Amino acid sequence: MTPAAAIDRARALLLAEGFSEIGQGTRGESFYFGLPGGEGQLRVANHARTPKQRLKHPEVVASLVVTGPLSEAALRERLDATLRDFRARQGQPTMAIRPS
Repeated sequence: MTPAAAIDRARALLLAEGFSEIGQGTRGESFYFGLPGGEGQLRVANHARTPKQRLKHPEVVASLVVTGPLSEAALRERLDATLRDFRARQGQPTMAIRPS
């Protein structure tokens, strides 16, 4: 799937996992998610953050960056890794995305 389709699919998978979309970048290329009552944000985007952006927004604790085409399986693997990072930085147990 195209990067845009992969980002849309990742957004849908995160919503199905109980995340809420809490923000969007000004150019519509970045999407921010959080868990109800949780701290920290997970970012899905088509570009990496700069060091300056990392310093300015420490609330973003994990990012999924999609810059090229991905299969469904590859997207799920990358999203699982991003969720492991997100949960590890919050001291939560790690789990894989439920199959659809």
